Amino acid sequence: MKTLARIALVLSFALATMVDAVAAEPVGGRCDGCEFALMDRPKSPPSVARIAPVGEPGEPMRITGTVFKPDGTTPAAGIVVYAYHTDAKGAYPKLLGSHNVEIRHGKLRGWATTDAQGRYTFESIRPASYPGTSIPQHVHLHVIEPGIAEAYYLDDIHFTDDPLLDASTRERATNRGGSGIVTPTRGTNDVWQVKRDIVLGRNIPNHPAAR
Repeated sequence: MKTLARIALVLSFALATMVDAVAAEPVGGRCDGCEFALMDRPKSPPSVARIAPVGEPGEPMRITGTVFKPDGTTPAAGIVVYAYHTDAKGAYPKLLGSHNVEIRHGKLRGWATTDAQGRYTFESIRPASYPGTSIPQHVHLHVIEPGIAEAYYLDDIHFTDDPLLDASTRERATNRGGSGIVTPTRGTNDVWQVKRDIVLGRNIPNHPAAR
């Protein structure tokens, strides 16, 4: 009986340790570089924000979308969307943040807060792929969800007209926050138009909506 009691105690301790470990995992899982989504973030980002400054070389691009609550239909207001990408040469232009810390995401980055209808917009340029690689063009996205998570990453935006977007890239997609594969269109003044909707918690590990 004493042996059984010891085994039960060990199993109980192991289970409690596992539960604590799971609880300690952040929403979205471990994220290398997510801290840069918070570094030097504006206190109240607008719903229409700019990533690439006016005059930045490259083809103009506008990213729009609606952020929905986990039900996939109710717009979510007050959600901060963070985005960053390469320049027209496929590089991340260097940027020194506060305390002289280099921000690996580069200077082409921005934050937008969803409006009452859950909408956000980024004005920017279309990024180039990394030089000398087969990695397709992409825009990195994170969500800062008040009361839920400081920051977690979503599937990158990829473009269906990019010849480097192959089957393997599509297969690796996990649809974090919904699909990031979009079809760009040419709009007014030859500006690329891209629409990327987001569903909070969708395929996000440790998110309350997934429990």
